[in-house]
Amino acid sequence: MKTRDRILLTSLELFNTEGEPNVTTVDIANELDISPGNLYYHFKGKEDIISALYEHFHEELSEILNAPIAKLLKPDDAWFYLYLVFDEIFKQRYFYRNLTDILQRYPAIDKKFRRLLEQKVRAAQAIAITLVEKGVLELQPHQLDRLCETVTMQVTFWLNYDMLRSKDLPQQLLIHQGVFQVMSMIAPHLTDTYRSFYDDCCALYESLIADLI
Repeated sequence: MKTRDRILLTSLELFNTEGEPNVTTVDIANELDISPGNLYYHFKGKEDIISALYEHFHEELSEILNAPIAKLLKPDDAWFYLYLVFDEIFKQRYFYRNLTDILQRYPAIDKKFRRLLEQKVRAAQAIAITLVEKGVLELQPHQLDRLCETVTMQVTFWLNYDMLRSKDLPQQLLIHQGVFQVMSMIAPHLTDTYRSFYDDCCALYESLIADLI
């Protein structure tokens, strides 16, 4: 692995475990057993490292959000699709857990992240519209818009809520919990034909709790 990639990988691990404000470039260099000068050869400072990490994350999540899955969606696909979104966010949990502070310190990232928020809303709308067309959900246009905004809010701030609750759940269960919470938001809008789908979601989540705790 190239030194630049090692720096990014190690930085991400340290940010996630220690919290980004608590990690310096010297900490990163020490963890890699390289000189600070070697690190600065690849990155001018921590701001450049965070920008590179965010750029990669932005591309990865955008690819998931823009995937054509909304055109092919069946009710059972919703859980898997949401898991992919939550899993990608979990990989960058340092960013989401310190979201406001990072966006204030890095205006360029703030601008890009606002666009990513719009992508989240549009992806939620595309999926909701498809499920309405397939008779899975029953939503009026104003309900659909509000639901998609609420889902986007849940996806964006789910990690902060978990951090405040301090439950220290296993990674997989934490991600599935986020998915289940979104499914619970959607459940009241299921049509009679698909009402049992939420029961299946509850059973799946309970089995995951039993397996992972």
